[in-house]
Amino acid sequence: MNVVSLIGPLALVACTLPALDARAAQETPGNLVAEGIPPVPAELRQDASRYLEFRAAGVADWHPARRELLITTRFAEVNQLHLVKQPGGARRQLTFFAEPVAGGSFQPVQGDFVVFAQDTGGGEFYQFHRLDLADGRVTLLTDGKSRNQGARWDRAGKRFAYTSTRRTGRDTDVWLMDPRDPTSDRLLVELSGGGWSVQDWSPDDARLLLGETISINESRLWLADARTGAKELLTPQRAEKIAWGPARFAADGTSVFVATDHDSEFRRLCRMDLASRRLAPLMKDVAWDVEGFELSHDGRTLAAVINEDGSSRLRLLDARSGRERRPPQLPAGIIGGVNWHRNNRDLAFHLSSAASPADVFSLDVKSGRLECWTESETGGLDPAAFVEPERLRLKSFDGLEFPALVYRPDPKKFPGPRPVLVTIHGGPEGQSRPNFQARNNFYLNEMGVAIVYPNVRGSDGYGKTFLTLDNGFKREDSVKDIGAVLDWIAGQPGFDARRVGVTGGSYGGYMVLACMVHYGDRLRCGVDVVGISNFLTFLKNTQDYRRDLRRVEYGDERDPAMAEFLERISPIARVGEIRKPLFVVQGFNDPRVPVTESEQMVAAIRRQGGTVWYLMAKDEGHGFRKKRNVDFLFHSTVLFLQEHLLQ
Repeated sequence: MNVVSLIGPLALVACTLPALDARAAQETPGNLVAEGIPPVPAELRQDASRYLEFRAAGVADWHPARRELLITTRFAEVNQLHLVKQPGGARRQLTFFAEPVAGGSFQPVQGDFVVFAQDTGGGEFYQFHRLDLADGRVTLLTDGKSRNQGARWDRAGKRFAYTSTRRTGRDTDVWLMDPRDPTSDRLLVELSGGGWSVQDWSPDDARLLLGETISINESRLWLADARTGAKELLTPQRAEKIAWGPARFAADGTSVFVATDHDSEFRRLCRMDLASRRLAPLMKDVAWDVEGFELSHDGRTLAAVINEDGSSRLRLLDARSGRERRPPQLPAGIIGGVNWHRNNRDLAFHLSSAASPADVFSLDVKSGRLECWTESETGGLDPAAFVEPERLRLKSFDGLEFPALVYRPDPKKFPGPRPVLVTIHGGPEGQSRPNFQARNNFYLNEMGVAIVYPNVRGSDGYGKTFLTLDNGFKREDSVKDIGAVLDWIAGQPGFDARRVGVTGGSYGGYMVLACMVHYGDRLRCGVDVVGISNFLTFLKNTQDYRRDLRRVEYGDERDPAMAEFLERISPIARVGEIRKPLFVVQGFNDPRVPVTESEQMVAAIRRQGGTVWYLMAKDEGHGFRKKRNVDFLFHSTVLFLQEHLLQ
């Protein structure tokens, strides 16, 4: 990873900051570098404390023999694995690490141990570990250095297949391992590129279904021999870019189920016959993306999650006939982590909404009974007071309509025109959805700040044409969509167009910087979290396994015309036009957007005498995950908005 030493331009600049920073440093955890950030008043800490104690739960796996759930949730600093033995039951913590655990799965026959993934310091170089449930002993399974992901068990429960960058540091090959014997680890398929994944094992464990991602709108499926590693392309090659996946073998192994936008604007659930390669769509009435699905262990029932304008809809189908069962009655929200029990009756998932953090549920697909397994805390706050979003369609400079979500403060508590925070998602192929607002509820309920979440062109969830409208030389068209958001805000009597800020992370951080360049006269301030400041240095320094995937989205800098364009639109090239206060946030171990992207932007703004706050965590990566860091970031952001947006 290409990072610079902290003994550099920013450290030198920090030496000249006012004495205020010395007081701030006394309150700053030692793992954080805070420059330009004033001390957090005790009153603010007290007022915000309830908004910092939200907790969410996610599905990891069912126990193979018992009706018990492995979940992830946070106690103390980071997410750990917990076991819940019945709906509403107590959570028994299984892992106790300083670093978060990224999910896990039971050995799928006896269930006597768990395999889980974990990285260090947010670096995303995940390692697999075995947790023996009898004595709590943890064994490292992988090499401790490479990036390892996507462990998928075979049907016999003896070994799992996964991808690893171990061979070159760039390519994600497929490896096999019996986790009871880590020395059994072996390379199965040498592959080229960083976008490979293991999708499924065939029912007889003789073949693997592999996914190859070129970009979000172009991918392929391959069949690989689980003994020799020989592979063959399963999906047809066409001039049109097509997305394939996720994918699962049918119960008889003669066909696969796959979500694809083949001959469709949206990703449909289809069955592909392996002999003829003929594709048969299921659920033909769906005009939204199938964002995920899982097949029951007996191969009889498909559970598919549909992304309907940002909200989730769960639908159940007979896998043989394709006939849909009566839709289950679920609370409105966002569904994830769909997981079948081996009894083929219980379906687990987690669900969140604007009124509730994520909790784990199970659905009895035969009776329709819904049971809640966890009750995530809301810090003592009344969920009924949380604001529900308003859905909008805004028209951009070229007539294109794009969606947006708007959260408005209570007008009785906060009368008059309110300040607005425009929050832009990352990706860039992400999507702002009506999720639980967590700490952002403080902005709405205590500060009276409205929040607007635009899904600008290039966002996922609105069809493959919309998804590609910001690619390559069209990059700044998405920035112009924010201009349309500002125009709309100016026409709202309940909003104060003189007090508008912008925030975003990752690609959303680039959008913040670009908006500060293009719309600085209409914005009061910006908060850039792990954002790209220079596309050329970003592509040079991002991790090797990501570079080609990002070139497809942003443009290939090896082409002189594209390099000139990327340099010209990079915010660092126009830093002299950023004249409003900026807050820059970065994780030192970020493998996606390296720390150099933030450091060079902060240094450039300071050279021209601009106002910039900088917060860097030495033990974080692409965003903050540890509670003490997240809390400090939140307090600092509130201070920044109080000073530069509210006044």
